[in-house]
Amino acid sequence: MTMPFYVAPEQVMKDRAEYAQKGIARGRSLVATVYAEGVLIVAENPSRSLHKISEIYDRIAFAGVGKYNEYDQLRVAGVRHADTKGYAFSREDVDARSLANLYAQFLGNVFTHEMKPLEVEILVAELGSGGRPDQLYHIAYEGTITDEDRFTVLGGDAESIAERVGAGWSGERDRNEAIRETVRALAGPDRKLGPGDLEVAVLSRENGRRAFRRITNGELQSVLEGTAGPAGGGGGATSRRSGSAPARGASGRDASGSGSSRG
Repeated sequence: MTMPFYVAPEQVMKDRAEYAQKGIARGRSLVATVYAEGVLIVAENPSRSLHKISEIYDRIAFAGVGKYNEYDQLRVAGVRHADTKGYAFSREDVDARSLANLYAQFLGNVFTHEMKPLEVEILVAELGSGGRPDQLYHIAYEGTITDEDRFTVLGGDAESIAERVGAGWSGERDRNEAIRETVRALAGPDRKLGPGDLEVAVLSRENGRRAFRRITNGELQSVLEGTAGPAGGGGGATSRRSGSAPARGASGRDASGSGSSRG
């Protein structure tokens, strides 16, 4: 009788972590930062149909990096949870903290018990109201939650991007200034990112109850060139149901423009 193959639990966890980290590092990065009127989320994403950034509920946004079909399933689950809780109780009972805890539990269970961990990092952001501060929850592939109060960076090359974002960060910036500085930090000294390379959205107190709004190509071009007028809400909010491609699209081209469904 042959003895079963044995691998130490520490080695199993280490191998899973390395596998997930390599998958996430192949994706393009994303930055979320607080500015004077809300929360700005900027992602490097040339795709116009597969979104990294989406609305979850009235004042809550979701963003992900890594394997598109995996984080999009998490987005859909978050929308369903928020809708159910808001209907059963009240809209005010839907908050980012409880949603982030649910995501963390799920990711932790998958990382511990499944053969393959999810190759994703996700962000849950909530616009503060009633004197409460804006909230940024960064959830890692193994379920660790980091509560940030200024900014957070997801994806590959996160450390160097975070250094650049931190060097120029100010909570008093308006929306347009925050976009320009965040794009420069995301691009780094050797690259230049244009509107076609970016996905940008805000949670703004100027947008009313539905705080989420995408900054589209024409407006984004004006902001990056410095020719845009005063920043404002305007334009209404984008529906969370139309804001992201359906999960079945994950078998096609990914948010990075390749066929690996990784963004």
